[in-house]
Amino acid sequence: MLATSPAFKENAAHAMADAGLQKALARTRPQFPAKRAAAVANLPEFEQLRDIGKGIKDHTLAHLDFYLETFAANVERAGGQVHWCSTADDARAAVLGICERVGARTVTKGKSMISEELGINQHLEAHGIVPVETDLGEYILQLRHEPPSHIIAPAFHLNREDWEESFRKSHTDLPADRVFHERRDILTEARTRLREKFLAADVGITGANFLIAETGTSVIVTNEGNGDLTQTLPRVHIVLASIEKTVPTLEDTISLLRLLARSATGQDFSVYTTFSTGPRRAEDVDGPEEYHVILLDNGRSAMVGTEFQPMLRCIRCAACINHCPVYGTVGGHSYGWVYPGPMGSVLTPSLIGVDQAGQLPNASTFCGKCESVCPMKIPLPNMMRHWREREFERHLGPQGMRTGLSVWAWFARRPAMYRLATRVAMAGLGLLGRRRGKFSSLPLAGGWTEGRDLPATEGHTFFARYAREQRAGRA
Repeated sequence: MLATSPAFKENAAHAMADAGLQKALARTRPQFPAKRAAAVANLPEFEQLRDIGKGIKDHTLAHLDFYLETFAANVERAGGQVHWCSTADDARAAVLGICERVGARTVTKGKSMISEELGINQHLEAHGIVPVETDLGEYILQLRHEPPSHIIAPAFHLNREDWEESFRKSHTDLPADRVFHERRDILTEARTRLREKFLAADVGITGANFLIAETGTSVIVTNEGNGDLTQTLPRVHIVLASIEKTVPTLEDTISLLRLLARSATGQDFSVYTTFSTGPRRAEDVDGPEEYHVILLDNGRSAMVGTEFQPMLRCIRCAACINHCPVYGTVGGHSYGWVYPGPMGSVLTPSLIGVDQAGQLPNASTFCGKCESVCPMKIPLPNMMRHWREREFERHLGPQGMRTGLSVWAWFARRPAMYRLATRVAMAGLGLLGRRRGKFSSLPLAGGWTEGRDLPATEGHTFFARYAREQRAGRA
């Protein structure tokens, strides 16, 4: 996937001016937080589960080599095959090699962010193989030639009229006067189209929410059932997974599943939770003849042992995205690569470089909501600060920002000068703003006042007021 992360500011400006996107965001933005809050309130042990989940992932990352080798050995013991892929090129070559060996012409796909990271659809198409997205959201995006804007709700940025327009343009053999009264009509039409694809596919590709080391099992969670059809009907099932998806045991997986759906969609459990272990056995009534797991590194092992290791605890629930005020304003495409929101602001620089994605850690209010709702207790704001430090050290930020920080640092190292300068500035702003009580424009504050007024100060600093309250015995 081509990264446009360096153009985040331009992307964000375009998003805020997009009336259709803003309509979609306004409609859907409150839904996930409300559902999560209700689900968490109904589970008294949720905070204890967060500690358990964090412990499971920390333990796994501390012994990642052992659990990866254990997982691979158990996959092979069950009759499957593991493909170790250091880079995206390695993974694309492995997938293509499997498809070409079995003569695949059509490939069905379940929703997978790793497949977006690899650009697997484009790679297969370039070699004459037709990939078909089977998740309803991903299917409509494939028709529109758009990438996902959200990691669990890929078409989060679209309105119902967008779906209808795309179906009418793509399904031209159906009656033009058909009516889409509700979402069910869209779902029915998509199901009719996809059924024949499921039956014709030679290979099915899914992602994996978890990889269980003790059994060599891959786990997917879906609400549509398309994942089950993708991995059981074709002759070959390929699992795309990054190395940090590994967990030690089935019991650990169940603990994480109790966190996942509640944090993601506010469900106690997803509608379908499917465990796959190896190819079809002689006594099985269905299932693939071949089972392959593509284990992708692509920069993740370099995060182990660094300040960014906690990011590898992520279970892709999107709670941080769903609660982020920045994402809620600009949507997912503004982030310019596979992973949006707070988790993307940490993960993307780790995978494609801070020189490409250095603007993303700055796209945060640092309200801390992302960390407070993360089921894995990932310290996202702290890691964004680390990326800001890296960006500053490498002189990647705008010169104006660097100059401003240097001026502030000079004053910060001289407390007396800092207090004097802030007193003078606050007094001046207080006088200027006394008449209207706010500023519609200010030098050096255009980014703020362009979209809102800046309240005028009362004419003194917080420290001055605090000292006064202390003297009066009220602090």
